Amino acid sequence: MLIPETVVIAVYAMIDDFQRTELPPVVPKGGQQPALSRSEVLTLALCSQVSCFPSERAFWRYADAEWRHLFPRLPSRPQLNEAIRRLEPELTAFARACARQLDALTAEYEVLDCTAVPLRTAKRRGVGTMPEVTALGKSLRLGWFVGVRLLIAVTPTGVITGWGIAPGNEQDRNLTDVLLAQRAAPEQTLPSAGRPASAVYLADAGFNGKAARERWAEWGADVLAPPHQGEGRWPKAVRSLHRRKRQIVETAFARLHGVFRLERDRPRSLGGLQARIAAKVALSNALIRLNRDAGRPGLTLAGVVL
Repeated sequence: MLIPETVVIAVYAMIDDFQRTELPPVVPKGGQQPALSRSEVLTLALCSQVSCFPSERAFWRYADAEWRHLFPRLPSRPQLNEAIRRLEPELTAFARACARQLDALTAEYEVLDCTAVPLRTAKRRGVGTMPEVTALGKSLRLGWFVGVRLLIAVTPTGVITGWGIAPGNEQDRNLTDVLLAQRAAPEQTLPSAGRPASAVYLADAGFNGKAARERWAEWGADVLAPPHQGEGRWPKAVRSLHRRKRQIVETAFARLHGVFRLERDRPRSLGGLQARIAAKVALSNALIRLNRDAGRPGLTLAGVVL
């Protein structure tokens, strides 16, 4: 899959409008000025996440060969990668802005779920990179893995409104504690958590627990998850409706892992990991917005990614 130039230009226009209206102006510093503008770096950050580029190196080679007329001052690959990592807060802000523009904060409910993100081979020995967040965990999809867990909140239309990461052995409820506490806080220390819509969340049984539900209720969140054994059982119709409404989160994860290369990335630093996840979420939301503006279904990729 490749991104057509028309889409690159459309993404740049969205980002340029966003940075002019919602970001503080860039204050020039002494010495040599950056080769690329902030809008150009953010555009390249989003476009580099598509799975046709197996690595940052492959993306830079393609941009150098095919997009020089769009980015005539494209710097070296290390300089571009460092510029992208520095703009992780701006990538997060753009993802949240796209969610607001898609009316995500008025959604009837959001779906919560976690996915495993491997960062190295599970059988490999040694400490490895990012020991502060990398841990041995287990998931139904991968089995044993070494990496992190990614929690997302997604609306019924597939818009990702918030996310967070934790070591691979962390429980889903603990990640949810952080996300919901941040969403309830007047001033956030983790902007990626986003803000709630209706404060109603659908989750699987791994998020259940009386103490957790009571704690989340104090933060204004109503998390609906199937009860554990011994706590009763939902009627069959309710279970079926709950599964059907939660299916959108599987679609969101399939896009992140497959279309946006989440499962194949191997960042070497926490900053690099955070910037890549923010860029993937931002690209996912931006493509939904482009589809909506063109009158296409929000999650379609036809005409957007070739």
